[in-house]
Amino acid sequence: MKKASGNNNKANFKGDRSKSGKRPDSKLKSNFAKGDDRQKIKDKGERKGSEAKKRPNLSKNPKQSEEKNPIKESKFHAAQGSETKFKTGFSKGPGKSKTDYKGDKRKGSFEKKPSFDPDLKKKASTGNKKYSEEIRLNRYLAIAGICSRREADDLIKAGVVKVNGEIILEMGYKVQPGDLVNYGGQTLKPERHVYVLLNKPKDFITTRSDPQDRRTVMNLIAKASKENIYPVGRLDRMTTGLLLFTNDGELTRKLTHPSSEIEKIYHVFTDKVVKYDDLKKLQEGLELEDGMIKADKAKYVGNGEDKKQVGVELHSGRNRIVRRMFEHLGYRVIKLDRVVFAGLTKKDLPRGKYRLLTEREIATLKML
Repeated sequence: MKKASGNNNKANFKGDRSKSGKRPDSKLKSNFAKGDDRQKIKDKGERKGSEAKKRPNLSKNPKQSEEKNPIKESKFHAAQGSETKFKTGFSKGPGKSKTDYKGDKRKGSFEKKPSFDPDLKKKASTGNKKYSEEIRLNRYLAIAGICSRREADDLIKAGVVKVNGEIILEMGYKVQPGDLVNYGGQTLKPERHVYVLLNKPKDFITTRSDPQDRRTVMNLIAKASKENIYPVGRLDRMTTGLLLFTNDGELTRKLTHPSSEIEKIYHVFTDKVVKYDDLKKLQEGLELEDGMIKADKAKYVGNGEDKKQVGVELHSGRNRIVRRMFEHLGYRVIKLDRVVFAGLTKKDLPRGKYRLLTEREIATLKML
């Protein structure tokens, strides 16, 4: 409750009415207005009366003088359910740079962009331009699909990489636009990285070319990309399921190296019922001709009614490892399907079809 000058009634700022039935706000407003007018008068002498007091200047009130932040204001309107226009930072695919959020009724882009320092924009664009013009030699080799950056350092030390006809031994050497990088007698051309996931059908060989002219997995992804991509790891001819393709040499070596312990889950169909004790043996470990091997998990699929179907999770990438494990226990694998690879699944991917990985999936693979 506050006491308004020139009025004996108490006024409530929340909108309470006085005894006369009128809101006291109008009187308060007029009294404050008079106070503002008095502030505009210059003091030319002593004021009449010692009781005269200077009224506060509302313009100095920090709450009222605070400038509006255009970003905060737009967020506020969005929270109120108004039709706010903004740009999204995520791309949904080619030709879909803008995202529709039907629930919030928001479309398009900001009508008014927040103000910014033009000098900062100039500096930022200059930095990006410099970064796009030059690139470290080891990264250049990795982008070209030759090897990982760490392995590229070893190639540079060995003196087998040339730039513009000269052998480069300097670590951290930067390649400029127009430079010709040569390795193994070939001039390298860095390509954009492409990541393709295929749900492989049976009777296709995991190789880039076959001397016997049999069907290969490359026939299935021929139209997926113009870049020179290759399979990450391999699947047997009669094994179905997930197979990743890329031209990212560094990621390929990361996913195929034993130390990475990449997760793989297989759906195994056997010729006879698998004993529960044999499931334990798969997890405890088996001694094969090429060494000890054990599954991380081995259990019946679903509710366990069909004991000829087993789910096996392991990290090994040895050749025909799942089939050999079951053959060692006296079972013949009729059908083998890889349902998970490095966290990627077959969801919405029919047999024989492929799709490009999303930005989030690519980032997840690089963090493994």
